[in-house]
Amino acid sequence: MIRRIEAVNDFVVKFANVNGSGSASANELFAKAILRMGVPVSPRNIFPSNIQGLPTWYEVRVSEAGWLGRRGGIDMMVAMNPQTWAQDVAEIETGGYLFYDSTRPLPPSAFREDITVIGMPVTAICNATYEDARQRQLFKNIMVLGALSALMDIDASVIEKLFSEQYRGKERLLESNVRALHAGREFARDHLSAPRGAGVGLRVRRAEAVGERIFVDGNTAAALGCVYGGATVCAWYPITPSSSVAEAFQKYCEKFRVDPETGERRYAIVQAEDEIASVGMVTGAGWNGARAFTATSGPGVSLMTEFIGLAYFAEIPLTIINVQRGGPSTGMPTRTQQADILSCAYASHGDTKHVLLFPQDPAECFEMAANALDLADRLQTPIFLMTDLDIGMNQRLCEPFAWDDARAYDRGKVMTAADLEAGKEFARYKDVDGDGIPWRTLPGTHASKGAYFTRGTTRDAYARYSESGADYTYNVQRLLKKFETAATLVPQPVVKPAARKTRLGVLYFGSTAPAMDEALHTLAGDRIPLDAMRLRAFPFPAAVAAFIAAHEQVFVVEQNRDGQLRRLLIDELEVDPARLVPVLHYDGTPITARFIAHAVTEMLHSAAVDPKPVRP
Repeated sequence: MIRRIEAVNDFVVKFANVNGSGSASANELFAKAILRMGVPVSPRNIFPSNIQGLPTWYEVRVSEAGWLGRRGGIDMMVAMNPQTWAQDVAEIETGGYLFYDSTRPLPPSAFREDITVIGMPVTAICNATYEDARQRQLFKNIMVLGALSALMDIDASVIEKLFSEQYRGKERLLESNVRALHAGREFARDHLSAPRGAGVGLRVRRAEAVGERIFVDGNTAAALGCVYGGATVCAWYPITPSSSVAEAFQKYCEKFRVDPETGERRYAIVQAEDEIASVGMVTGAGWNGARAFTATSGPGVSLMTEFIGLAYFAEIPLTIINVQRGGPSTGMPTRTQQADILSCAYASHGDTKHVLLFPQDPAECFEMAANALDLADRLQTPIFLMTDLDIGMNQRLCEPFAWDDARAYDRGKVMTAADLEAGKEFARYKDVDGDGIPWRTLPGTHASKGAYFTRGTTRDAYARYSESGADYTYNVQRLLKKFETAATLVPQPVVKPAARKTRLGVLYFGSTAPAMDEALHTLAGDRIPLDAMRLRAFPFPAAVAAFIAAHEQVFVVEQNRDGQLRRLLIDELEVDPARLVPVLHYDGTPITARFIAHAVTEMLHSAAVDPKPVRP
């Protein structure tokens, strides 16, 4: 007797489809319908790097408790791709459910005895209903959606409302989709529901757990943050998974950066011939005083490194949005990783160190994109906004974006014509107040004063060419001082102390955050309390070293093979490597709460580390 999984508003459904089959729209409707019923969802699209033909998956986490990371494990698999059948069936939790197209009979060996199998002859129904091949394919997905909505108590009127929004002004498409939806619902009620059918123990019940949160992807959020942050120039070259940043920026510029009276466009967006040209354009725009950015991924950063070094040494404001993907080299363009940490922190040749910002969700993508433009001007240096495919291309519930209309852009130390006229000394690369940041002028500030050469070669504090060792040493030491100043300006880490004192801590960043939140809850329930710190930027603020020093061992959770953040912590803070325990996930899929909790538990047991709380 199978002990079925029974759950209300707390389960994981995964759709296994073929890329290009039209399934993406129906799968997204499934997630949005549950969201509209007031239940938090967190979908993740795992797709191939071709247009059609290869396997694709869409995983939906449903959690009224509000967990937004991947849990691990699948409660229901909607298996519509014979190519991945064995893999998909193997993922289902014991007591879970398999929903499949039963048009073609399968042998008993294709199934598992510890799951509930629900077959619906979707292809046969569509072939009997529609003559057009494309309609058969598209409406097959909608019929599956209808069947699932009936089996799981998802309100059909919510889906119909979503249809009406999607097909506004296209009544024929609206009506045909509604018919297909109800055809699937009727079949499920007549043939698949208990007691006649197998039934499903996963239910959706209306709730009020979403609140005022919004549902948006990180790339869109970052683009809007650039608009609000004052960016007027974007130069880019298409690369997955970052292309939609520039596309969204263009959409928002057309809305907010066009003079309503004259129609004048107050922005410049250039799709360059390659990444080298794009970063060169952005560097030139930054030198000229415009707020400018480019969006790319790891392979693009590799090509940009010489210009990044120029911008660092010549001290030109520059913002780079790096939506990280699987590596190495050209890597897996549709898989996620956090594997560009070291390459961006030290991008280019020679002694360079760059500011990295680590957003955890779209709300922070918006906030940090705007902040990156301020920091680039304030520090006169390249700033990296380090997102990844999981944040950038997946829709996520997050807090509404906040903006103070009275906020003024931080342009940093820019000397004006009045300053120059008053006789203020202008030395382009001189530290005048101890923070390592010099004064700059913008082109055309004054007819005869404040001009300087912007060099990729060595120079003295007055921008005069020099190969003097003393001049070079002064300059690179000043840049190091500026980097120390940056540690006080970047977003500070967020600490989540355990309920009781503990010898153990954990460091994490970026898209790991939602899975980590749940893992911390699970570990605490297993009597393994951890003090947690979410890093939000590099250089590391002083609080990071203090956190490490306060614990005997600190787990460092990241999504790459080499423990890049851990290496950065060891090198920059001169930490004993034995204190930092790596927890690494790098298969290209977003990390799960179960993976983190299991890895920490196993390491503690194998190392015989006492996880019990320290008595106050």
